[in-house]
Amino acid sequence: MPGPEGTETAPPSGGSVLPADLTRALEAIRSGAYVVDELGCILAVNATAEGLLGRSAAELLGHDAHDLLHCDAHGHPLPRSQCAMRKAFHAGRAAQARHSYFLGGDGTVLPVSWMITPYDVGGEGSATLVVFHTADSPAEDSGPDGPRTIALSELERLALLAETTGRLTSTLDVDEALRRLVELVVPRLADWVVVDLITERDEVWRHTVVHAEGDDLVELEELKGPMPPVPAESPMPLSRALRGAASTLAAPRTYQREPDSGIAVEQRRLFDHTGMHSAAIAPIRSTREVLGALTLGRTENPVEFTTDDLPLLEDIARRAGLALDNARLYQRQRKVAETMQNHLLPQMPGVPDLQMTVRYLPAPDASQVGGDWYDAFPLADGSTALAIGDVVGHDLEAAAGMAQVRNVLRAYAWAQQEPPSRIVERLDAAIQHITDVSMATLIYGRLQQADDGTWRLSWTNAGHPPPLLVSRDGVTTYLTDGHGILLGTGVGKGRPDATVALPPGSTLILYTDGLIEATGRTLDTGMQLLRKHAAALIHRPLPAFTDHLLRRVRSPRNDDDVALLALRTP
Repeated sequence: MPGPEGTETAPPSGGSVLPADLTRALEAIRSGAYVVDELGCILAVNATAEGLLGRSAAELLGHDAHDLLHCDAHGHPLPRSQCAMRKAFHAGRAAQARHSYFLGGDGTVLPVSWMITPYDVGGEGSATLVVFHTADSPAEDSGPDGPRTIALSELERLALLAETTGRLTSTLDVDEALRRLVELVVPRLADWVVVDLITERDEVWRHTVVHAEGDDLVELEELKGPMPPVPAESPMPLSRALRGAASTLAAPRTYQREPDSGIAVEQRRLFDHTGMHSAAIAPIRSTREVLGALTLGRTENPVEFTTDDLPLLEDIARRAGLALDNARLYQRQRKVAETMQNHLLPQMPGVPDLQMTVRYLPAPDASQVGGDWYDAFPLADGSTALAIGDVVGHDLEAAAGMAQVRNVLRAYAWAQQEPPSRIVERLDAAIQHITDVSMATLIYGRLQQADDGTWRLSWTNAGHPPPLLVSRDGVTTYLTDGHGILLGTGVGKGRPDATVALPPGSTLILYTDGLIEATGRTLDTGMQLLRKHAAALIHRPLPAFTDHLLRRVRSPRNDDDVALLALRTP
């Protein structure tokens, strides 16, 4: 290929050109020169370019040339949709310009003239050669700049990208992020939008196929579902996008040839079914990996996509990739935390003639774990231990402290046949020395059945909201006796016990403060609300009673987790 000064440079034929060979070839060019791969990342650079840019090869190699170098006259990053070099790069054609700017290593703005052309480096990949020199005065671009086919002004494009960033990054739910993405691009940019995602098991799943019909967005379920694997060598647009290659255009004729893979067959089916006459496809990438591909298609709009549209599509897909990656990481964290919490909270024992139901709801903005807990387990004398507690916090540290408190309580309760108050006194003394818990509340009780079949509860309360007893006729009573100070204060004061008979068919509710507390609502208001709804729901089966009680009493402004244990006597 002729260089700017008439120098002939050409890579050797056959095989792939090594970076060292590329660098030696570029040294023959007396202007600054570098080569980028199909993603726009710098593969090789000559010494002249290093000197002009004030950057070493180590600072340049492997970086996206556009993100690193391209800027406006004031040194601000240049949007991809405004970059003439980027458009020519996507089109795979030669181009040149006399008025552009590169950002030097010391932050200075360099006026440059440049030319680019496809460059053969052998192997399967493609590359582009960039030759540039500094320009003393600005001039008009001499390279062709085809008309835009997306009917948006530059200001509208920038506004769209800003809206895309704001809407996609404000949710941590994958499905919601994709729904917002669809609303942003259809029908503003296209009649169809298709999203193919790569799952964590490296399977491709056609997640979204949406068509604009007037003001409505219609989902085509029959085109969604699992896709064939991504071929390693296929040059077809979707296959390349799913491997992370640069954005490309596609049309029905693209897939009329003999298909080279199962994905190509599915793409032909897509074009046949939708009637799209033009499409643009971009990879959805995070900073770590390729997440999928975004396809925009046109049917009613007669204007075809061109390479001038690809930078905007690429910018949208990049923002979608960051949002999806954040959402996936958040959901993965929540899943791990939820699994941990489920293992920390115990299964309830089966007690003859006694119904028992438990529920746990995490704090809305926490990592799905917290310090609220419940427990029930048989004791050596045949009675049943009941406990509900709250370790300060709703994070992993609180969950770990909760597990420590529960285990110590179980050990003392099983080994010591003592009243609840004495067991909790032992627990309070122990947690200050053998756990990381600074403060906690707790109700611990023993439930025993007398010879006549009646049930009696003896308990002590360490700073916890009082249990609520509801008769089968809807009469409610808060069990306020047996109340003492919370755990972890270091005050060695004796704790009181209390005892109550549970009437037949009555329901006992043990709960944590997240059920009754909320911003803007007093504790008394929350307790009255719990009393009111518990009485109204008492006729329902215990599982339904518990679920409805949570929905009605827990405030949507609640920022704490909730544990609830309900039992009903026969």
